[in-house]
Amino acid sequence: MDRAHLTNGKARAIIANSGNANACAPRGEENAKAECAAVAKVLGIPTEDVLVSSTGVIGQTLPVKVIEDAVPELVKGLAHSAEASDAAAHAIMTTDTVKKEVAVETCVGGKTVRMGGIAKGSGMIHPNMGTMLCFLTTDCAISSEMIKAALLDTVGVSFNRISVDGDTSTNDTCCVLANGLAGNETITHKNAAYGEFLEALRTLAITLAKEMAADGEGAKHLITCTVNGAADEKTAETVCKSVISSTLTKAAIFGADANWGRVLCAMGYSGAKFDPEKVDVLFASATGSIEVCHQGRGLEFDEDLAKKILTEHDIEINIQMGEGGAVCTCWGCDITYDYIKINGDYRT
Repeated sequence: MDRAHLTNGKARAIIANSGNANACAPRGEENAKAECAAVAKVLGIPTEDVLVSSTGVIGQTLPVKVIEDAVPELVKGLAHSAEASDAAAHAIMTTDTVKKEVAVETCVGGKTVRMGGIAKGSGMIHPNMGTMLCFLTTDCAISSEMIKAALLDTVGVSFNRISVDGDTSTNDTCCVLANGLAGNETITHKNAAYGEFLEALRTLAITLAKEMAADGEGAKHLITCTVNGAADEKTAETVCKSVISSTLTKAAIFGADANWGRVLCAMGYSGAKFDPEKVDVLFASATGSIEVCHQGRGLEFDEDLAKKILTEHDIEINIQMGEGGAVCTCWGCDITYDYIKINGDYRT
């Protein structure tokens, strides 16, 4: 429905609910239309200017009347922007343990521009997005065509570079709205101002993406994997995604086990072409760093130090491929016993 409402490149409001995905559900589209109509009526705007998002259990009937009845009170809350943003960030959470809310300020075309964003995402997260909602707003003056281009340029290096559990979803949304009140000259093509806007948007999105990866269901560690020296960016990304998606690598990080063989294994089945005898692997964290593999061969290393490094919350897996100058960074998390507990009875 959002795609149909965005054919003119414009939207003015978003209505979102959590706990019920409204996907594969009785009267799903009908209920989504009813939500949009309820918001449009109270705000006095066209129904086509309202976007709708849902997240939660698949296949259950959405109690749309509850949402319709609440719309007037929700609209009143818009007058208190700071408190309303915090409330919305909390309201869209499902299995998230912390809210995800970020704001940045930058200079675009000589004018101060602000951006803010809220997001939810904890499970069923995998490249090409997953069970995530992300709503970004800015006061930058930018055309519909350019803001769409900026969002597509951003999603590819942020939300499409995280993985929690290898599962994607029926429900995901990432959208950005701009009201143009910053007073900058409207961005209508890819000029220097567009570059400034894009840099800020990417910073915002990458921060939210990392927060989602860190808050993976049951996770104890944020994993940042960086591939250096790849032949090209596509190869670097393919390898990087494979490593952060590897269940065995995730399990090794959970156990603070410097089992670098899991990393090479994930690289090998990624489908990317590379020479394994050029590969170096290094683990790092706030405690320090340790090289565990050099040119495809294992090294003698201090196991106690390696364990201390991997006990930290933020873990880095750094890979040097020795085949070029391309770089890619992706983010994931470990897999724990709690992940099974959360998903074993998610519906009931």
